[in-house]
Amino acid sequence: EEDLLETARSLLDRAERQGIKIYLPVDSVTARKLSEDSPTKNQAVEDISGDWMALDIGPESSRYFSEALGDAETIIWNGPLGAFEFEPFSHGTFSTARTVGRGTALSIIGGGDTGLAVQRAGEADNISYISTGGGAFLHFLSGRELPGLSALRAI
Repeated sequence: EEDLLETARSLLDRAERQGIKIYLPVDSVTARKLSEDSPTKNQAVEDISGDWMALDIGPESSRYFSEALGDAETIIWNGPLGAFEFEPFSHGTFSTARTVGRGTALSIIGGGDTGLAVQRAGEADNISYISTGGGAFLHFLSGRELPGLSALRAI
């Protein structure tokens, strides 16, 4: 999203200055349209042209993320890594769900889509906590006040 490029650059620069490693996809499964029968190809992220859409992380990114997650003590995951509802674009999300579910880290999933993906991957019982409220989940993690919790605290 063009309007967020400067924000992304700023966050990456800030993370680098603080010695924080940010993991970004290096390849993507791409297609010209989102459908089950669309021809797909795996492309390095820098090679994706304007008429192709990145619809899932690619196999190299999936391996890269699995390695990074293998050392984690806590994993907080919000949002699928691809259009998992369509089989050609589900592999990255399902692979990540298996990595998280089979690992030893405290695993916290936020958002209904991510929860559904973890369930479809057969790993829901292996996740420490699943929140179906993605937006509220992120608000809570950022320290913002949630109206529902405020009302309960007032009782």
